[in-house]
Amino acid sequence: MPAGTAFARGAATLAANAWPLALLPSAWHYQHPLLFSLRHGESALLWGLPLLGLLCWRRLPGLARVLLVGVTLLLVWQAVDYRLQREAVLAAGPAMRTVGQHFIVGYTDVEEVRELAAKGLIGGIYIGRRNVRGRSLAEVRDEIAGLQAVRAQAGLPPLIVAADQEGGRVNHLSPLLERLPPLAGVVDQPDPGIAAQAYGARQGGALAGLGVTLNFGPVVDLRPADQPAGDMFSDIPARAIGSDPEGVTEVAAGYLDGLAASGVRGTLKHFPGLGRVDRDTHLHPARLSETPAELATDWLPFRSLAGHAGSALMLGHVTLEALDPYRAASHSPAVVRLLRNEWGYDGVLVTDDLNMGAVYSQGIGKVASEALNAGVDLVLVSYDPRQVYRAIFAAAQALEQGRIAPARLAAGGRRLQALSRPPAGAAAT
Repeated sequence: MPAGTAFARGAATLAANAWPLALLPSAWHYQHPLLFSLRHGESALLWGLPLLGLLCWRRLPGLARVLLVGVTLLLVWQAVDYRLQREAVLAAGPAMRTVGQHFIVGYTDVEEVRELAAKGLIGGIYIGRRNVRGRSLAEVRDEIAGLQAVRAQAGLPPLIVAADQEGGRVNHLSPLLERLPPLAGVVDQPDPGIAAQAYGARQGGALAGLGVTLNFGPVVDLRPADQPAGDMFSDIPARAIGSDPEGVTEVAAGYLDGLAASGVRGTLKHFPGLGRVDRDTHLHPARLSETPAELATDWLPFRSLAGHAGSALMLGHVTLEALDPYRAASHSPAVVRLLRNEWGYDGVLVTDDLNMGAVYSQGIGKVASEALNAGVDLVLVSYDPRQVYRAIFAAAQALEQGRIAPARLAAGGRRLQALSRPPAGAAAT
């Protein structure tokens, strides 16, 4: 046999075996949240190629057949496992409802989230771009009001309705709501605090008119001098108020007061701060090696404003090595103890989205369970909302197995009740 022919046959055999092998990682990570926007194409490809292979079964080499069977079984297992967990959650047993009230979830299907809301399986909803795109203000407002009516009919507390409307780069409800410039723009005003309060009132009025009760802002991470090389999505230099902690504190305080006057609570984010982080937590784990003493200046806005106007505090997916080298702040008991015991903060703690790459690879259910057991009050699952079934299922199992302390959930429930009431200083309606 000529060498060229042998090489061609070898290459063909390798290719025939390689394509099922290439499918294995994708099948293992089937419906990964970072591929949410490609979900329909991903499903068609991962299910279509094995079916095509089965049609060409006799032409495939032996190894390719084994791999193809493995890919198919893996996909079937993933689909069945997800369906069983979803059905268990929707059965709405006591443990599911107990942990479910601590979840805030995005949605693409209002009927799906309506069922979760009616059964007491979530504590809140997140409104983002996909909920407002191509719709009128009245349509979105009526949809939110309808979900709140479902809660009232079921005798359940009102849903927390959260949004991410910072101004500037992050205006997830625009153009439905007015697109405001970055909050940092008020720093150069003659009285930044008063200007920030007016900004917050303007933004808060628009949010309240839609039915939003909690805004994920302001960003009080200090602005870094340079854009981190590995930052693709966070873009803290563009979103931060400034690099002077006292100036940031003054502006953020005014902004929170403005929101509160409109009946909307704010959220200080992203503790322990992203200003020094050189990796994007949307994609990768990130760590801070500095001690709490070395971070005291960075933390001044967080510590000074914790609880201001009844605001919440968001925990980022950054590992604070000096306190807990094994877990990110979002699910670290040591970080929660710092905030609760040393700072005396008794407000709501909310995680950043558990769909983010920094923590999702550890298992969304594992991280959600650890966050609740650490004393975090709200777990956010927004980008890929259907991951919430896995998270609630695992957390309910952890509660039943004694890996989540019921007393921590009860304390969190008390704080969530306080969050659902209008903030002090809100204008009467």
